[in-house]
Amino acid sequence: MTDVERFAHAGATLVAQRRGRGERVYVLIHGIGMGRSVFADLERHLGDGEVVSFDLPGYGEAPEPRRVLTIERTADLVAAYLRARVRAPAVVIGHSMGAQVALEVAVRHPALVDGIVLIGPTVDPEARTAPRQVWRLLRDIAVESPVVIARGAREYVRAGPRLRAKFRAMLRHRPEEVLPRVRMPALVLRGEDDIVAPQQWCRQVADALPDGRLAEVAGHGHETMIRDAAPAARVIREFARSV
Repeated sequence: MTDVERFAHAGATLVAQRRGRGERVYVLIHGIGMGRSVFADLERHLGDGEVVSFDLPGYGEAPEPRRVLTIERTADLVAAYLRARVRAPAVVIGHSMGAQVALEVAVRHPALVDGIVLIGPTVDPEARTAPRQVWRLLRDIAVESPVVIARGAREYVRAGPRLRAKFRAMLRHRPEEVLPRVRMPALVLRGEDDIVAPQQWCRQVADALPDGRLAEVAGHGHETMIRDAAPAARVIREFARSV
């Protein structure tokens, strides 16, 4: 059974989808220009618990906020939903920009989090400009399947004309300053061919986390949780059993 609802807090609204049952809770936070629909395959493979996925404000079916949210405010909104609706520590999984949100949820609201998974985390300080991020993303997508390209293009269109401001909010955040403050187990997960989140950067992320580990999914790029998400889900489930 799947339940979908809108949730408003501090002037912003997200759309939350809940699927499955079980004591373990997985929370999925999408990247920039995306929405909860990109997690459809990953949700199917996380069958050992409840899966909560979001359309963050201004993405997917969630309305645009009056002002583009910072990463920190986005994390507070996600935490408000978890506190009000889930009421159980969760494994919080963020992809790309969503990894930055997951980091802030873990640091700002640690009682809500059992562990975090950072999939293809941004922003690599070596490419902290919009042109460099877009160029990396385009190179990564160029070798992806038509399904991934079509789904990503649809979500970017839905993200609307304020996408540039959303990019600025993403680039202003400094994940490298947040990583040492995480106090729960953390998994950094990347596709071995990921151009957006290169191996050197992901290794730096894992090493900066007090309890961090790095894993790679063979034959995948930045969208490792969209196309054939089964390998990524296996690694995530194994990590969740250890926290």
